[in-house]
Formats: sequence, structure tokens, C-alpha cells
Amino acid sequence: MNPHPPLPGPAYASPWAAPTVTEHLLHEAGARGDVEAQLRVLADARLYILAPKAEVDAEPDMVVWRSDRDGAGRSWRQVLTHGMLPPWHPEWVFHRVSLKWIAEFGWSDPRQSLVVNPGSPAQVLLPATAQHRAMWLRCHAENDRPSGGRLIALRHGALHGPLAHGLACGAHLAIGNGVPWNEVGAVYRGYADELELLREAWGITERTGWQEQLKHLLDGRNSPPEPDFALRVRERLRASLGGPPPVDLWRETAAGHVQDLGLGHDTVLHVEELVRRIVRYEARFRADGLLAPDGAVTTTVGYDYGRAVNLARWGLSARFCHPHEAEQAIVHAGALSRSAYASWEDFSAAYTLGRVLRFDDEQYGTYYEQNVTAHRLLATDEGSPWRNVPWR
Repeated sequence: MNPHPPLPGPAYASPWAAPTVTEHLLHEAGARGDVEAQLRVLADARLYILAPKAEVDAEPDMVVWRSDRDGAGRSWRQVLTHGMLPPWHPEWVFHRVSLKWIAEFGWSDPRQSLVVNPGSPAQVLLPATAQHRAMWLRCHAENDRPSGGRLIALRHGALHGPLAHGLACGAHLAIGNGVPWNEVGAVYRGYADELELLREAWGITERTGWQEQLKHLLDGRNSPPEPDFALRVRERLRASLGGPPPVDLWRETAAGHVQDLGLGHDTVLHVEELVRRIVRYEARFRADGLLAPDGAVTTTVGYDYGRAVNLARWGLSARFCHPHEAEQAIVHAGALSRSAYASWEDFSAAYTLGRVLRFDDEQYGTYYEQNVTAHRLLATDEGSPWRNVPWR
């Protein structure tokens, strides 16, 4: 792979189909010569600098941004938007940067330019003088906003079939992280970001650890077992009674089973309180549209399956696996989800319950709101996989 292809770059078919809305907006703004609109798009976009993996591994805190030069002596530095990234390669990775970072970079030559997506219909070519960079900073300050809470899709990503189904099971986190839901590609957020996330949140520093954690997720053994224990008790009571059991009966039966297992008084109290928490969360789910008026969650294993999809994508971005291996895990997670739930909505409610029981502590804060936002986007957006990928 040539990390610095010369301008003008590859040829593109006409009419051109932009990979994401970012490239579409850049193309439209460029066609009408609207530099301010281009800057607004860039201020809201994740930008990427290609780098040799060995170089980043040797000095992970350093970003080396090389300049390019053509035969006429013109010099520039290039970045790419997410939709224009090249295919995954084991020896090349990407630094994630922002327009602010670019503006504050040490531009030593005032004659240099910034080129975004070189040679493509979404190309942006900007002078990089101190005056221009000050304008970039102002634009970033005026237009920058959190990148999460949006349903993004790649036009050339998986849109149908088992791979798309599996990826859609990981869409909640993709929406929260502001990345395309349907991609198995060169980057998730950025190489260094994935390494830090896997190390800090999962204790993963190499391929073997990633494989082990992925297996735990696909086996449904990462989340605490108590929620599913309580939900299984309710389902057994429902089957025997022919309808939903009274909450008191459910709580007492679950506590009795814990006592029979000899797990101790503290565990009994924990399970009793867990039943109460599930009841309160499900009531809130119904009020917020995550559950039907008579709906209930039967198992929270979907939370592990949804995270398995994202762990596969993070592992690919961190270069702990190859694309085929990640795709196999994602398809498997989708098949497991399909066997455990009856619909996208059932899966989503179960995923959300698993997440909030583990992290939200009935605060109805970020962990809760992110999932409500994702559920509503997936339920209503015309481009949602829920509308285009059948559950069964």
C-alpha cells in the first residue's frame, strides 16, 4: 500500500455515490465553491492520518504527519474522512484527528496546503496559512459537537444478509460512538483509541486476550449471571401460571431458589432487589417506548452478543485479527441473537436492560439515554437495518 498517493488520485465513476453523508456534503459544497460549508462539515467529522503500524507501536503517543510534494514543487498534507479510508491492511493503521488538531499542528511552510480525500469527488483543498488556520479553529469552535447519537451507514458496507444482521446487533454502540453501523473495515474510531479501550476496559493487550474475551461474550458468560437467573424464574412461573406472575411471587420464588442453592443471605437480598430493579426498569422502558405495554424481557444475553459484535470490530481495528475472523464472529453473534429473541425490538430492550443493570444503577443517565436514543433511531430512521434487514 502506498501511504501517500500523488494527486489527483484514482478515477471515480460518474455519477459518483458518496460513501457517507460526510463525503456527500463535502462534494456538494465543493461543487458550489462554498468553503465555509466544507469547513463546517470537516469540523463535525473524524479525520484520519495513515501511518505504518510499526511506527505507531514504537511511539504510540506521537503522530508523524508527513507532507507530500509533486513535480511542480507544490506541497501538502493529506487526511481522509471515514468513508474514504482504504481497505484494511495489517501493516497500516490510522490516527484519528480533528480539524482543531490540524489547525494547531506545526505548519512550518506557509505555502503548504491541506488536502482532504485527495483525488476524489469529495476532495477539499485548503491553504494552510496562519490566517486560514485561525479560521479553521473558529469554525471548529462554532460547529464542533459530540459525534455520537447518529445512525451512520456506509453505502459500500454490509446492507443485507447475515453479516448485516450481525452488525445491526451491535448498532447501539455504533450509534453511541458515532461510527458506521455496517462496517468491517480499516478503523472503528482509531488505532490508538482501540488499543486504549481494549487495555483499559477489557484488560486486552494482545490477540489471545481478545480471543478469550470474545469467546466469553459469544458464550453469554461475560455479564453477571443473576439477571438471567431472575428472568428464568419469571419465565417458568409464567409458563406454569399461563400469564405474568405477581411481582411478590416472582421475588419470593427467586429468593427461595437462591436459598435452596445455599448461596447465602447477601445473595438472597441481592436477587430480591434485582427483581425490584427489573420491574422498575421495564416500567420505564414501556413509558419510553422500548417495550410494548405488555412487554417484558426474557433474557439479557443479547447484551453480550451486541458487545461481541463491537469487540470483533475493535479487535480488527487494533489489528488483533483479520477481517474474515471478525466477520465470522459478527455473523455468529447475529445468529445467536436471532435464536434468543423474536424481533429487533425484543433484542434492543434486552440489550438495554443488560447494560443498565450493569452500569446505570437506576440513575437513568448516559448509559440509559444512549440506548433510548439508539432504539428510537433504529425504530424510526428510514435507513435503519431494522427496516431493511429481516429479523428472521
